[in-house]
Amino acid sequence: MITVRQDAVRTQGRAPKGGGDRNPGGSLEATRRSFNKDFLLALAADFKKHGAAAIEKVRKTQPAAYMKICALLVPREMQIEHSGGVKAMSDERITAAIEAIEGWLAARSAGDNAKVIEGVAERMPSAYRSS
Repeated sequence: MITVRQDAVRTQGRAPKGGGDRNPGGSLEATRRSFNKDFLLALAADFKKHGAAAIEKVRKTQPAAYMKICALLVPREMQIEHSGGVKAMSDERITAAIEAIEGWLAARSAGDNAKVIEGVAERMPSAYRSS
């Protein structure tokens, strides 16, 4: 059973009865922020030291967990705001946008005429492989 002393509970931002603050770290919000900061710094240091090896190990030994982590890192939804479109653009911005689009189209059509180099992949001897 958990008991809470009445004098240890903060009410409307005032210190508890009997003087002194029962939370040496300050407010609960400040304590939570401090803990989060310390935890994230320790996690970042550990990741810097062991991150790549740990990721590789999970990828090889637990591919389902690896894919779940990847999926969790992708945002579920993306916020897109319409900012007025062409009507809100100045003449200079419209001209610049048209020039950029023309450049992309020219680069794409130039790619249609690009030379294709055909080749065959060869397996490297194990002495030359990095891993």
